[in-house]
Amino acid sequence: MNARALQPGNMVKQAVLIIASFLALVPTIYMIVTALKSDEEYAVDKLGFPAAPVLENFRSVLVDSPFLHWMLNSAVLVAGSVILSTAVSVLGAYAIATMAFRGRDTLLGISTSLMAVPPVVMIVPLFVLYTRLGMVSTYSGAIIIYAGLITPFSVYLLTTFFRTVPRELYEAAHIDGAGQFTILMKVVLPLSMPALVTLVVVNSLYVWNDLLIAIIFLQDDAKRTLMAGISVFSGRYNNQVPLTMAGMVIASAPMFILYVMFQKQFIRGLMSGAIK
Repeated sequence: MNARALQPGNMVKQAVLIIASFLALVPTIYMIVTALKSDEEYAVDKLGFPAAPVLENFRSVLVDSPFLHWMLNSAVLVAGSVILSTAVSVLGAYAIATMAFRGRDTLLGISTSLMAVPPVVMIVPLFVLYTRLGMVSTYSGAIIIYAGLITPFSVYLLTTFFRTVPRELYEAAHIDGAGQFTILMKVVLPLSMPALVTLVVVNSLYVWNDLLIAIIFLQDDAKRTLMAGISVFSGRYNNQVPLTMAGMVIASAPMFILYVMFQKQFIRGLMSGAIK
């Protein structure tokens, strides 16, 4: 350990970070530990570690409940909304970042300001509109809403990133005869993979964990999402806490795996804008 790390100021910072990390991990640790207990062991010791880990709770969640079906519904919404939002955001952000047209800054300002609008204020007009269009309890309707909610942030992030791409690359591509779409696909996007991965992870997490839109616009039980299903599941098994915690662990696993798979690109995407 070097001398700089042993300085009082750095040691205090490290201690604060360790404590903050521990506090952030406590709920996750409690959830996993509880999921590995039987009901009898949990009734005796609610905070301790299990004497012998039990996997029966996970089997019950996967076999005796529609958890996998709920996860599939959520996966459909995540894939559809993230793909749609990313496609629209890439095109919009590229136009705002590289093309000179009247109202460009105003358009970006309006798009960015939509990030401050809470989704709950749009529920009533959207529900009335969807009822008239017959789009309630449809995957396409929910995907459009989710894509609309996550697009303003996506446009803002990608516009900021695209503006950091050296202008010389655009000019060289123009000289070689490349059009705008070719420049976007073959020059800009390959350089923007960290930002795109960041968007995919953040937006997927938002859609996966959403409850409000899922409950109101997907009222058909066959199209119930994971978060909506968990709310029903936890109410039904209110007295079986280990079983409920096992369901929470399974629900958290896909997004955890997604982050682990792309964590390097995710961190690069978060850091690149600050560094540049």
